[in-house]
Amino acid sequence: MTRERLEGYQKVIREIKILRLELDEMIATDSGLGHSVIFDYRDGFPRPQAVVGFDGERYDRKRRQLDRKEEESEEIRRWIEDIEDAVARQVFKLYYIDGCGWAEVAKRMGYRGNPDYPRRHIRDKYMEKCGIK
Repeated sequence: MTRERLEGYQKVIREIKILRLELDEMIATDSGLGHSVIFDYRDGFPRPQAVVGFDGERYDRKRRQLDRKEEESEEIRRWIEDIEDAVARQVFKLYYIDGCGWAEVAKRMGYRGNPDYPRRHIRDKYMEKCGIK
């Protein structure tokens, strides 16, 4: 696990929501339609003709992208759930998964007077112990 992957978790969650909406829209509306150009040789020479239909290739590409993003988010969630130290696990959940700021994390953890404590003494110490830079 890297710090960049943890920091990017909220972005991945937003991208998952957007991709799901796009896929649903492709199926439910005309936005999933695409067109190709074929040549019609019935008259003896090529005449370009447009063929309209569901763009399965674009849909599959977005579906694969969604699957990758979901897999990445699940991997990050599992890594956080596997943290043995309950206090560190809660700090990671609040900050990375729930998206709380450090002041909110400190408030929820009972460190109201010092919002830097969870970040510096719990998260950073755990990351240092795990060798995460």
